[in-house]
Amino acid sequence: MKRLLGAWPGWSLTGLAFGLGAVMAAGQAPLGFWRLALLALAAALLLIARAKTPGQAAWLGLFLGGGHFILALSWIVEPFLIEPEVYAWMIPFVLVLLPFGLGLFWAGAAGAAHRLGRNMPQTVLWFALLLTCAEIARGYVFTGFPWAMIGHIFIDTPLAQTAAYAGAGGLTLLALGLMAVPVAFGWRWIGVPILSVFFLTFWGDDLRSPPYPERPAIVRLVQPNAEQSLKWDPARARDHLQTLLDLSQADGPTRRPDLVVWPETSVPYLLNDNDELLRVIGRAGQGAPLAIGIQRLEGNRGFNSMAVIDPAGKVVQLYDKHHLVPFGEYIPFGDLAFDLFGLSAFAAQQGAGYSAGPGAVVLDLGPTLGSILPLICYEAVFPQDLRAASRTGLGRADWILQITNDAWFGKLTGPWQHLAQARLRAIEQGLPLLRAANTGVSAVIDARGRVVAEIPLGMRAFVDAALPPALPPTPYARFGDWPLLLLLAGLGAALLIWRAKAKA
Repeated sequence: MKRLLGAWPGWSLTGLAFGLGAVMAAGQAPLGFWRLALLALAAALLLIARAKTPGQAAWLGLFLGGGHFILALSWIVEPFLIEPEVYAWMIPFVLVLLPFGLGLFWAGAAGAAHRLGRNMPQTVLWFALLLTCAEIARGYVFTGFPWAMIGHIFIDTPLAQTAAYAGAGGLTLLALGLMAVPVAFGWRWIGVPILSVFFLTFWGDDLRSPPYPERPAIVRLVQPNAEQSLKWDPARARDHLQTLLDLSQADGPTRRPDLVVWPETSVPYLLNDNDELLRVIGRAGQGAPLAIGIQRLEGNRGFNSMAVIDPAGKVVQLYDKHHLVPFGEYIPFGDLAFDLFGLSAFAAQQGAGYSAGPGAVVLDLGPTLGSILPLICYEAVFPQDLRAASRTGLGRADWILQITNDAWFGKLTGPWQHLAQARLRAIEQGLPLLRAANTGVSAVIDARGRVVAEIPLGMRAFVDAALPPALPPTPYARFGDWPLLLLLAGLGAALLIWRAKAKA
């Protein structure tokens, strides 16, 4: 620790690193300034490589990550403003602890790269390699948080189609690799990233999806736009439910839908012992089933669930969210924290938090709708969860259904970043993804990650859309991150050989 503190590079350099990280974050949705982000990334690689010691490089990596995540995750303060009298005091801590906590992954990569590199080109390449590994790792460590990965800057570009082969980690390696080559070997190599981007753009633009079937299933996505601060007001519960019923029964531009979808926790009542409520909901589909977001109790445990209700009001399929948001839906040692301090999770309305469901599943909705892979909110940011569903023994789903309540994320950046990651999941799996969001953005996404229908943010409305067709299983759907990890291991071995030769 004393050695690390002694390596402090000064406020000028750390301020520069922080600023470069913030500029890199401008590549994330909704800004999407990916070219600017790449330029900042190139400058960041050079800054780390020119650090005088591994400790100094680690400090610079920490502030680089801190600047990136403070801007990219600025929406993180929104949940604390729902009940500011209870939670607002936590905002300064969250704004510092989360971004710089994630920045520790970047600090470790920067310090290790400087220690392993024998010269500047090696250090640059080591940092690109190790930062890719760090970005993949933070999708798993402490339940994972792979939000605002470097590779996400490509989601709104044709380069995103690369994710069908290598996932978000592959996009991250692509971004770092494109900039590392000219920084490491001189700007005469600038043609490498330029030609690579040109080729991948041409290739991605040229990809086509299969044609729609003659009579595709019609799905209605309902967006009630319930304000989060009023969503659980008992006096407004009937009004919220009536909004959902009215939108579900309204005449649409096409034939009646084959499925109606309500967002996460949209029903302001419990699933338990509510037969009359379920019959009312069932009739709202006018012959079609409804997939609804609702809370339920099992003993003294609460679950964030998606229930499929048939026209008779019976629950025919049920899925419980299994990848919960730490501190949002559950608190580690939550029972103790609730008893001692009265702390409860933000989203849970029952007790101190939700309980996790058994895991990812595939649900069969019959011959017209096929099988679905259900996701509730936050689960859409974890590609490993989608791959886990295919290993349940029920086979591959025909499409992905996400219900979410993005009102927690505010209106500026969070909902757009969440939508972007849903688009990436569609590309990775080669499956269409439909998402119903409380305040938006509700959208129909085809198997190439393109939005083909949507309801704007903050609008109370519904959209009826034909279910897009699926593509054959992608390489990423079959093998996940393993090919990328083998590639990273091979690149690491090549750098070690180069390092040994440089030492000799």
